[in-house]
Amino acid sequence: MRARLLVTVLAAALVAGCQGLADRPPPLTDPLASAPAVQKGLDAQSLATLLTAEIAGQRGDFERAARGYLETAERYESPALAERATLAARYTDDPQLQARAAEHWRRLAPQAEAPARLLANLALERGDWQASLEQRLALAERGGQGDLTGFAEAAIKKRIDVAPLIERLRRYLQARDGQPDAALATALLEAANGETARADARLDRLAESYPTLAGLWLARARIALQEGRNTDARDAALRGLENAGDDSRFILLLARAQLRLDQVESAEARINTLLAKNSDSVELRLALAQLYLEEAHPAPARRLLLALVDSQPTPPPLAFIMLGSIAEQAGEIDNALLYYRQVPTGDGFIEARQRAASMLADTGRLADARTFLRSERLRHPTAYAELIGLEVDLLQARDRIDAARQLLDQAVTRYPDDTPLRFTRSMFRYRQGNLAGMERDLRQIIEREPRNAMALNALGYTLADETSRLDEARKLIERAYRLQPESPAIIDSLGWVYHKLGDDQQALPYLREAYRLQPDQEIAAHLAEVLWRLERRDEARALIEEALERYAERPRVDALLERIPELDPTTITNTE
Repeated sequence: MRARLLVTVLAAALVAGCQGLADRPPPLTDPLASAPAVQKGLDAQSLATLLTAEIAGQRGDFERAARGYLETAERYESPALAERATLAARYTDDPQLQARAAEHWRRLAPQAEAPARLLANLALERGDWQASLEQRLALAERGGQGDLTGFAEAAIKKRIDVAPLIERLRRYLQARDGQPDAALATALLEAANGETARADARLDRLAESYPTLAGLWLARARIALQEGRNTDARDAALRGLENAGDDSRFILLLARAQLRLDQVESAEARINTLLAKNSDSVELRLALAQLYLEEAHPAPARRLLLALVDSQPTPPPLAFIMLGSIAEQAGEIDNALLYYRQVPTGDGFIEARQRAASMLADTGRLADARTFLRSERLRHPTAYAELIGLEVDLLQARDRIDAARQLLDQAVTRYPDDTPLRFTRSMFRYRQGNLAGMERDLRQIIEREPRNAMALNALGYTLADETSRLDEARKLIERAYRLQPESPAIIDSLGWVYHKLGDDQQALPYLREAYRLQPDQEIAAHLAEVLWRLERRDEARALIEEALERYAERPRVDALLERIPELDPTTITNTE
């Protein structure tokens, strides 16, 4: 429930990874202007459908337009209409409609790259990395641009389990070892998976055929930095610059390696050269400041950020957050507070207030932190519930439970119809073991908002997990599922309530799907327990082994191992 500002990393600022049709462009006057014209072959009903779609598109009702085009395309097997349907669907918020249109277009025009690229990106949006990889490999097989390297970088950044992706790429390369993009992607994933020697050997083989390939030296530099081999990273970046001129990616990699080698002046010279060529790029300045901070050089980062703030009429929120962090680390608490307060509502607002309040409390100024948050609620009434939540978290972290309870009760009394505020109190009550109070709050939300899937799921899951009211829990969760069938949290709840009802066979596919969409430790524990109950013990242990490696904090998994010690993959039993 907290807004979090995603800090832009260098790769996001300078390397276009995993881009394609799924990246929605800015609105156009007519997004269908480039689509092929429809020329012949329509009966009266289809003509009416098509005209309705055309008018809907002109009025900006792209969902209706897409459905009309798709209906006609399916009736007449027209690639042109399928393309038109896909172009319109891109401007909707319906991923199922986008996928349906793109699938139909791809079936009718199997050699076209655009629908395959869109399907690959849609798969990423729903977290299906395997499906996205298959689409990209199919593109590469036909000589298209699968952007496998960008895909690998995105997978590494998301910290997903890359082992299945590596296995699929290796099978692909067995017959096509000469494909540089696939080889580079495989090497990057292998290095991220701890198989550095294998990655280096793969890059050595690739260098024999493609010694001047920019991606080869990018991969070498990145892997070397990842392994802490900073001299090797510097040398690889320099070799890349020899082949790729002034490619900014190599300049940044070289600067990072030089900073780690304590060659600060050389790094600053490289960075200043890059800035001179891209003087108007706000994103680049932010990324470079982040680079300096990551490498523990706050002074040049501060200079960059101050210049950026002075030059922009509306400075980016991230600049103020980084300046606040620099001041906080230097012990300049009041200066840091000033920077944090300059972040306006929107991206980074709650992040900045959380940092400011925690900073004050951590330096023995809890009363000042609470006063600060009260004043922020007066200044920003639209963020009232979120700011209350921040203060509650602050108090709970310092064992001021009664003060947190009093604050929430006063806030809900003042704004009884504020759904986020009441939901915050329901979660607080749950954490304090007050299930009856939690249920009262959630039922009041559901009474006012019967289609509130989050409240339905929260109450249903709690009843399933904490009480014997399982049939009531199932009905609540099924209502939530009908409202949001793609929510991994709700899918997990549905699987879990079926497990509690004793139907593990029905629970299993839901839990598998939930874990595929959102591989977190709680869903992993649910899935492992159901696999164990179904006597699929090797699968259950393998999942637990993966969870133990992946999650630093895993309370649900640890609790499961206490109840079923045999699930621990390190436990050897002779009873099975």
